[in-house]
Amino acid sequence: MTRPIVFLLRMVLFLAAVAVVCALLGDTLFGAFAANPLLNGLISFVALLGIGWNLRQVIRLSPEVAWLDQFQRNKGRPGIAPPPRLLTPMARMLEARQQERGDGNARFTLSSQATRALLDTIGSRLDESRELSRYMIGLLIFLGLLGTFWGLLLTISAISDVIAGMSVGSGDINALFEQLKSGLAKPLRGMSTAFSASMLGLSGSLVLGFLDLTAGQAQNRFYNELEEWLAGLTRLSSGVLGGDAEASGSVPVYVQALLEQTAENMEGLQRTLARGEDDRRDGTQALMALNERLGALAETLRTSQQLMLRLAETQASIAPALQKLGERSGDDVSRAHLRNIELILQRLITETEQGRAQSTADLRNEIKILTRTIAAIAESEPR
Repeated sequence: MTRPIVFLLRMVLFLAAVAVVCALLGDTLFGAFAANPLLNGLISFVALLGIGWNLRQVIRLSPEVAWLDQFQRNKGRPGIAPPPRLLTPMARMLEARQQERGDGNARFTLSSQATRALLDTIGSRLDESRELSRYMIGLLIFLGLLGTFWGLLLTISAISDVIAGMSVGSGDINALFEQLKSGLAKPLRGMSTAFSASMLGLSGSLVLGFLDLTAGQAQNRFYNELEEWLAGLTRLSSGVLGGDAEASGSVPVYVQALLEQTAENMEGLQRTLARGEDDRRDGTQALMALNERLGALAETLRTSQQLMLRLAETQASIAPALQKLGERSGDDVSRAHLRNIELILQRLITETEQGRAQSTADLRNEIKILTRTIAAIAESEPR
């Protein structure tokens, strides 16, 4: 989602340019404002209120965009922040949809009617928020025209008073001219009121018009990107009950609900088959690991067997020598040595038999584990 900071920066730069122009024309604007401080103050207040409202319309999009980004990163799983006011209906619908699916990691879909309803709701809220800004633009133009007509009325009434108060019977031209000059002060103040109110009203409407245009672009960008994201979650109707039937409303509600439930069941079956395939793959990997362990165990047994054969051959080769040595030496020391050698050979034979028994027991345990694994995989396969 595009951050609205770009549009906000554009609005701030435009307001800075307007402020620079006002600073350069400060004396002229102050004189025009002093022509009618009450009316011009009201026009300036409405303009400032409209500027603040348009800035607020762009700033309020930031939490909406941040929530959507977090929702997309978490893929609809729980634990995200509460939704802002604009996206509250969409958040409730998505949450209800997620609870119906019962799988926080699954990719859920929306029907075209639900997507259209969401977009219509959000679009109406965006348009509703811009209505006040448009009204303020019209209000500034109205206040400018009101000041214009008010100034014209003051001018006309002042001119009529001047004409009525002129006296030409005395014949003094200088006195008549001074009287006319003093009488024209009121009509000029009326004209100042008319032109200053028109200038401030039209200038304020121009500023608010640009800000409203920028705020509308930011909202349209947000709406278009939201529509593109929801389009990826929308499930279209099948060709049997095509779009014409859906648009005309000829499909009964229970048939549509049945079709949606069937589609959800098919998706659930697909997820179950995918999990079964994953379990089968894991079982295959476990069988391969078990096969490798069995191969290592067979190699160990083969090595033990070869060692026992060599030991038997060694014992058979030294038996005659030991017998001759026993016949030649009759003392107790030689007999003791022979007895120790015999004990060591018996202990070695005993340990070899125990090792063989332990290897056989380990092999039996591995075969039991293999049997249980194959049975568990067979039970978990979908029927």
